[in-house]
Amino acid sequence: QVQLVESGGGLVQAGGSLRLSCSVFGRIFSINFMAWYRQGPGIQRELVAFITIAGSTNYADSIKGRFTISRDNAKNTVYLQMNSLKPEDTAVYYCKSEGRAAYWGQGTQVTVSS
Repeated sequence: QVQLVESGGGLVQAGGSLRLSCSVFGRIFSINFMAWYRQGPGIQRELVAFITIAGSTNYADSIKGRFTISRDNAKNTVYLQMNSLKPEDTAVYYCKSEGRAAYWGQGTQVTVSS
C-alpha cells in the first residue's frame, strides 16, 4: 500500500510560479516511477510529467520548458516546480505512483488568473 499527499496548490496570477509537493508514505520500495497529472474543467485527465526510479524525466509538450519534476529521496517527496504559469494551466493536479499497483493522491487545485 502507498499513500500520496499533495500540497502547494493555490491561486496565482499568470506568469507566476508555484511548487507542488507529493509526499509518499508506505511501501515506497514497490514504486517504479512517479508522475504528475492534471484535470482541467471539462477536460480529460492528462499526464504532465513523470520521473523514473533512475531519475529520467519526461514532460508533456504543453509544459516543456516551464515545469520541472524532481524528487528528494531523503524526504520521500516528489515536486513539480511550475513557472510562467498560464490560465490554461488551471486544473486539479494529481500525484500518481506506479509499481506493483497504481496509487493516486487526492489532488490539489491550481488556479491561474489572467
